[in-house]
Formats: sequence, structure tokens, C-alpha cells
Amino acid sequence: MGLLCGSVLHGETRVLKNFTLIDGTGRPPAAASAMIVDNGRIAWVGRTADLKTPTGAEIIDLAGKFVMPGIINLHGHLGNTVDLQQDAKFYTRESVEKNLAIYASYGVTTVLSLGTDQDLIFKIRAEQRAGRPATARVYTAGQGLLLKGGYGGLAGVTPGVTTATEAAAAVEEQAKKGVDIVKLWMDDHLGDQKKMPYDIAKVIVDTAHKHNLPVAAHVFYLEDAKTLAGYGVDGLAHSVRDRSVDQDLIAAMKKRGTWQMAATLTREASMFVYADTPSFVRDPFFTRSVSARVTESLRSADYQKTVRADPHFGRYRAFFETAKKNLKALADAGVRYGFGTDTGPPGRFPGYFEQWELELMTDAGLTPMQAIVAATGSAARFLGAKDLGTLEPGKWADLIVVDRDPLRDIKNSRAIHDVYIAGNRVR
Repeated sequence: MGLLCGSVLHGETRVLKNFTLIDGTGRPPAAASAMIVDNGRIAWVGRTADLKTPTGAEIIDLAGKFVMPGIINLHGHLGNTVDLQQDAKFYTRESVEKNLAIYASYGVTTVLSLGTDQDLIFKIRAEQRAGRPATARVYTAGQGLLLKGGYGGLAGVTPGVTTATEAAAAVEEQAKKGVDIVKLWMDDHLGDQKKMPYDIAKVIVDTAHKHNLPVAAHVFYLEDAKTLAGYGVDGLAHSVRDRSVDQDLIAAMKKRGTWQMAATLTREASMFVYADTPSFVRDPFFTRSVSARVTESLRSADYQKTVRADPHFGRYRAFFETAKKNLKALADAGVRYGFGTDTGPPGRFPGYFEQWELELMTDAGLTPMQAIVAATGSAARFLGAKDLGTLEPGKWADLIVVDRDPLRDIKNSRAIHDVYIAGNRVR
């Protein structure tokens, strides 16, 4: 923070002023702030009283507003769902870009798509990184790894592996494609399906690390989380949900630097919330991004009956509560944590669920500031995205302007006035 001294501004320059800054670092909010954005990047941030407006700059007065970094979702799935149906045949440029635009409209400015992408994603990512995107930025795990015939993945996209040798070759293939992270699934869906053996998982982690690629793991069980943390897995893509985390897991995560990269509390809520008509079905903030067919289905007694018919339905609410308690326990213990939702599959709605996730994180006992930092500065650190996540000089100007203070009530992050990506207003 400070005066802009000796910098030469060129091209497109915008000045935002008179707002309260929540910069994503965890520092206290700064009232009466201003920002100079030059060609999409933040050139200066400081007090409005110290602002020296560049000649010819566009001036945007945000008196009474609050500015925070754009949300970074570390666990999404792009392009495979239309309304409440998921199929790899839906994966097109149009469907991916529609998802990215919806995310952006809710203030989600970056998404890590975690393991169900087709190769089109690399072209979309390259086009974004060559310029200044007008939708959410994408990071990708390409095609994630699962045990063939076991839990996880998406039919037609992730065929699965059967041996450690096959797993190593599959990681090599993803590395050649240029993935940002490697994804593995380790789960048996409460005993209904086969689970990846530990020796295969270890080869995945080791091979990815040989290529300097981080590894994200879908987990459910505490014992699997402890084993994977011991292998040095970089991120747990869900909370442990079968029981409370223990000191052994905390110690392993801290020793090996494993993140709770995403708690996906909204994912857990989605497993039982549709047994009745959820209140958000009447919320214009939700309905503006879904079709009438979706809201009609979610109100339908037949659809709700199908949800309740799941043989494990009676257990899902308890798993949700365990996930919340475990997020709070890890945060209190000093384990690093980020933000993610598992949006994209049917019933997990991009954009709205990220905003709801912030609320559920505070319900779990985190402060609004902790939730915001998890979804911004911390999420960027997990990605290794040095020019994203905080509103500081040199970073991309990916930000949300809101009408009310999200630190007073996290639901105020939904009072979106504007969203900017790379300095351009996208909503």
C-alpha cells in the first residue's frame, strides 16, 4: 500500500475510489481506499486521499461499496451437465464457456476443474492465458485417475487404471498434456464400489511430483486421508466425513504440507437438501442462472421421492455435520485450507453454490474474514497462482464490488454490484 511513484501508465487505465478494501490477505479492511488498474493489472492501491489520478483514466466512484478479490473455486467440474442430467456428450466449447460465464456472474473469477475435462479444455485455457479473459479463469486436472470399475470419474472421459504401472503411465500422459494438477479418486461410496488400492495411489503421487505437479485427492474416510497425507498428497478435495479428524491426520498434513483444499460443504448439503423443496428455489439470486425445468424438477414430489429413495439417504446429514466440524478443527489446528464446492454435477449449481459455501463455512465456525481469505488469497496460494487472489500491486484486477459489508454478514457477498476480471467489468 502506498503512493504510485515513477510508474508510467499506458493504454487502458481505470481508477476505482472511495470504497472499503478487503484485500484477501487477512489484513483489516481499509476504508476510503482507491485503486489504479492499468491494462488489467493493479498498478497502485492506497488511500483515496493519496490518489494521484493518471491523465485520461476512467474514474469509477464506489462510495459506500466494498471491494474484495474474486472467488477462486478449487473444486469444480465444467461442461458435462445440462439442467439435471450429466453426460460427457454435453462437453462442448459452448457448455464450458457458459459455465465459466455463470461462475463469473456470481463473483467466481477462477475455477479449478477437477478431473472430468476433455482435451478441449487445454485450448480454452491457452486462449485465456494469451489475453484477458471475459469469463472465469480455468485451471484443469484434465482426466483424473480412478481404479477401473471403481468409484469416481465420468463415463467416456476417465477410463480408470488397474495397476501401478498403468497409473504411472496415465500420470505421464496428463503431464504431457500440461495439466495444472493431477486428480485421483479414493472412495468406495460406503462399500458399494471398489476403492483404489494404496500402492496405486502412491505411484500417482510420486509420479506427479516427479513432474512437479501437485496432486488432489477425493477422499471420504479418515484412514485414507491419513495414508495419502503420509504419501505427500498436496490437497484433500473434500472434508473427511466418516468420523472426526484426529491428531495423527493433523500432524501428517502439517508435516507434509497437505492442504484441506476444499471442504465442499455445499456438495454434502446437496445430498439431502432436495428431499424437500429447498428455500433457495424461490431466491432470484439462484433462479437467474438456472432453467425453468430445473426449478420445476426441484419442486417436484417425484424428484424429491427419488432423492429420499437413496439407500444411504439417512446418513448424509450426519456426514455434512462431520464435514463442518472437521473443517473447523483443521483450521483451528493450523492446517492450511482453501475453498471449493464440487459444483458442476447435477444439483450442484455453479456460482450460487460458491456463495452458499461461504455461508456454510461461517456456519461451521469460521469468521467471514477466514472464509473470504480461504476463497481468495489462500486458494491462489494452493494453485501457485502468484498474480491472483489478493488485491495488491502487480496482481490481476479480478475483483467483486458489493453493496454491503461481507465481514458483517457473509451473505452480503451476494449483494454484487460489479464483477471485474483482468480489470474489465464482466457483470
